[in-house]
Amino acid sequence: MLNVIIVDDELPARENLRCLLETDPKICIVAECNNAMEAIREIHRLQPDAVFLDIQMPKINGIEMLSMLDPETMPRIVFLTAYGEFAIKAFEEQAFDYLLKPIEQERLNKTLYRLHNHCFSGNINQLDGVNQKLKYIPCVGHNRIYLLNLEDVFYIASKISGIYVFNQTNNEYLTELTLKTLEDKTCLVRCHRQYLINLKKLKEIRFNQAGGVDVILINDVSVPVSRRYLKSLKEILGL
Repeated sequence: MLNVIIVDDELPARENLRCLLETDPKICIVAECNNAMEAIREIHRLQPDAVFLDIQMPKINGIEMLSMLDPETMPRIVFLTAYGEFAIKAFEEQAFDYLLKPIEQERLNKTLYRLHNHCFSGNINQLDGVNQKLKYIPCVGHNRIYLLNLEDVFYIASKISGIYVFNQTNNEYLTELTLKTLEDKTCLVRCHRQYLINLKKLKEIRFNQAGGVDVILINDVSVPVSRRYLKSLKEILGL
């Protein structure tokens, strides 16, 4: 059985693809998402075998979303597009396959045949897109998505309730991206198991009498540094 997620901002398109996929008894649709942030959350939570991903979506398109996924849980990506020129970009990103809209059952069946074979063989496509650096960090708000420029980010913290991005005024924004993805895809540096910092916002490193270490940012916010990451942090800073 293949677990798949459908990602498309248009409801009729999702419904059409769902009907086509349901003709295959070995396909289980575990989620349907209408935007990239929903999709990132569900992919990390459900870890599907494959994702049918629309390229043309508002705010964050499918190709941009690809670079925001955790490489360790990367599913096979089948891009969906109404425009043939986007298929070239899909191949550049080395997607598993692409389908032109309106999707035809015969063409979809060929994709499903390949998916079944790859999943049973254990092969997972390696995507160049996962190596692209992020230009911004998408964060979720009430009925909206914030796109925070990296230069405005001071630090990122992992809490029980999720991953939070902090700016100069120490306002927090929830993101669906994992801490590992943010470490790998941005210039932010890990200083603690639960924290990443922007070195451009660093003011000083402070050692306290109890043997602990904190970094003080230019907005006077203190972020803890663990012993594990202190040495690498000092090396990066040339100390």
